[in-house]
Amino acid sequence: MTSSDSIPAHRGRRHAKRRFQNFTDPLLPRGVEFIVPPPPEACSFIDKLLVYASSLIVVGSPIWFYGGIIYLFRRWKQYRFLATEEVANSEVDATKEQQGNQTQQILERNEHFKHMARKCAMTLATIILLSIWGPHRNKKLGDFLAVRKWRLWDAWLRYIGFTVLRDKGNDYNQVDETKALSIANASDPEFDIKTTQAIYAFVPHGIFPFALAFACLPEQGYSETWGLFRPVVATATKLFPLVRTLISWMDGVDASRSAVSRALSLANRADGTERRVGISPGGIAEMFETYPKSGFHRNDEAALLKHRNGIFKLALKHKLPIIPVYCFGATKMLRRVQLPEFMETLSRALKISLCLFFGKFGLPIPYRQKLMYVMGRAILPPSVAADALTGEQFDSSVQEMHDKFCDEIVRIFNNNKEYYGWGDKTLRII
Repeated sequence: MTSSDSIPAHRGRRHAKRRFQNFTDPLLPRGVEFIVPPPPEACSFIDKLLVYASSLIVVGSPIWFYGGIIYLFRRWKQYRFLATEEVANSEVDATKEQQGNQTQQILERNEHFKHMARKCAMTLATIILLSIWGPHRNKKLGDFLAVRKWRLWDAWLRYIGFTVLRDKGNDYNQVDETKALSIANASDPEFDIKTTQAIYAFVPHGIFPFALAFACLPEQGYSETWGLFRPVVATATKLFPLVRTLISWMDGVDASRSAVSRALSLANRADGTERRVGISPGGIAEMFETYPKSGFHRNDEAALLKHRNGIFKLALKHKLPIIPVYCFGATKMLRRVQLPEFMETLSRALKISLCLFFGKFGLPIPYRQKLMYVMGRAILPPSVAADALTGEQFDSSVQEMHDKFCDEIVRIFNNNKEYYGWGDKTLRII
């Protein structure tokens, strides 16, 4: 799948229509089945308009929000300067010519500039205050507004050709028997993928985390797939007020280990999301580990997992399985300009993405790229309680879960890349 402007069919339009209608496809790899088939409806002109507008508002929010703050601040300074300048002029004119009418006009303009300066200051203060705190960030407001059922998300799901597959691993032969004992098939009767308490790990992150967003925000995205969960998001999202508001409505969890651990300790939540979280383990750093970075080819996909053990420690501590999910197409929705290497180092230090990206028309509008989620088999923690393990045993168990997860991600990628149209792609674990 190399074209970013259209969703390619695997074997032509006629075959695509049959797949939409029958919910099956003979070209699916062995052991793979549809959970959510591609949308049967075409993406309409109205759908595209909704996607374009919402992209400019949400994805482009760092640009227009901080640009607006700077604009208001500069206008405030300008009005203050003009008001001061008018007072000085009125004093000079009054002493020189004693023209009452002219002086009155200058004073009126002075009051106008003062009024505009106060207006800009109040607007600026209100925006900054609401960006830091406000009742609009309450999850109950999101429930009241039924944000997960908005017509907007239907447009988005058609735009990205939202598809979910389950790879049950019937042809799984890349791990030995001892590893297979700790890898559960998500289709087993005792394992309910919609309600089982688990950590859902979505790979890759992408420049903007579309994969994680569409897995938990639209009701259709989770109701027929993995069930409702709380998204784990970077602390840096607090810098983007509109994005932060949407995350608050989804009951998001800060990406710090302590916050995620608290979320996994909760129980008996009214919305049924107790001890269920979704995370992109590669995080912000992963967006830099792909083409056009030096050492990467166009056909390389990257998963930043080699030294990421945090979610496995949490899974072991809380005795929760990890569900690996690979999202094909997530890295192609936006493109990145390669900046000097120090920018990547600075981004990691500040835990914020300092990158220059673009999409359709050179704007922050994602290219129309099909997103195909493939859910692998659950990685189970050892049956022994974490507090019963010594430090060495705990580290060994964490590493074992980590290795199985990486093996499973590579397996579901290689097993499904031909079907997606990425037969020439390679996944690199870095």
